[in-house]
Amino acid sequence: MKTTFSFYKHILFVALACVILTSASCEEKTLDYNHPDVDLFVKQLKSGKYSIQNPQGLENVPRFTHEDIGELLKYADDLTPIPSFPLALVSYSAGGKLRLGECILWTIESIRLGQSASMGCKMVHTNADNYEGIYFLSDEEMADAAARYHRWWENRKYPRTMWTIDPCYDNPLCGSGYMWW
Repeated sequence: MKTTFSFYKHILFVALACVILTSASCEEKTLDYNHPDVDLFVKQLKSGKYSIQNPQGLENVPRFTHEDIGELLKYADDLTPIPSFPLALVSYSAGGKLRLGECILWTIESIRLGQSASMGCKMVHTNADNYEGIYFLSDEEMADAAARYHRWWENRKYPRTMWTIDPCYDNPLCGSGYMWW
């Protein structure tokens, strides 16, 4: 009788351990504002669960650096609509859908400039009079913009020399007809 009770006690212990391990592994990972993980950032944007706050308590894009640009560029061609993006209030009010790749390019541009690229993560045509949807880029134009950022990043691997003639060396949108508003 004692061995039967001991057997059930071990089974109960194993079952309880499995439940604890399973629930612990399902915990939502949190994104570190100062040392963000690109893949987790994108996953949270796609699911609509991004809500990290900076040290001042404001919802903000995490502190990505130049070292993150290559990883961010992996998502530049992804035009999946996302429900929200931090600091893109203007994008919502203008009625344009937010696309993951466009917001990723905005993040890259902000890293490149060392400040926010614009008020929202929408690119417009250079002849735009305002921030209306008619000036937003089409999916095909966004693919072109992403290709320009990819080329820009690849060319940055080669040092600029006194013989470098390219006036667009450090401006991915140079000559494109696109700009950040």
